[in-house]
Amino acid sequence: MFARLHASKGVDLRFGTAAAEITETGARLSSGERLTADVVVVGIGAAPEVGLARDAGLDVGQGILTDASLRTSHPDVYAAGDVAEFLHPLYGRRIRVEHWANALHGGPVAARSMLGQEVVHDMLPYFYTDQYELGMEFSGDIEGHDEIVYRGDPESMEFIVYWLRDRRVIAGMNVNVWDVVDDIQELIRSGVTVHPKELSSG
Repeated sequence: MFARLHASKGVDLRFGTAAAEITETGARLSSGERLTADVVVVGIGAAPEVGLARDAGLDVGQGILTDASLRTSHPDVYAAGDVAEFLHPLYGRRIRVEHWANALHGGPVAARSMLGQEVVHDMLPYFYTDQYELGMEFSGDIEGHDEIVYRGDPESMEFIVYWLRDRRVIAGMNVNVWDVVDDIQELIRSGVTVHPKELSSG
């Protein structure tokens, strides 16, 4: 859907290839094709810097490993934000979330935890994007899903999609449908068993 939208706006998408070389006139792809460009923008992603934590003897994985209260393997050291791979109480496993909302909510949890309060960082993973006339919000984690249910028609670019595991909603994405994030997140947190037909209509 995103690819079709961008293509309709004149964006030439190339999949299954990579930029092998940046030249004075553009770029050479791994396929050998040369593209002429005035400006080349490179999006290389991000990786958490865990070297200091590792050197200090903290447990690390995809990030700095913490419990649900954002405490690391050392009882007096805490981690929050993108670098924290924290135990999520809803999913029963560690996750690492790269979104500003995670840092916004994780910092206060770490602070209260440092003060000895009984707290957990249980905010659902969330992100959003706005591209051309398409707006999308995503909540949850799709790992381990065994079914996908659509409410509405994706071709219309106004729909909701749910990812299920064992007939329970574990993630949801709303596209150009607004004011439903709280309902989707409540459904995920509830853990109730649902029938796909109930999600696809009504």
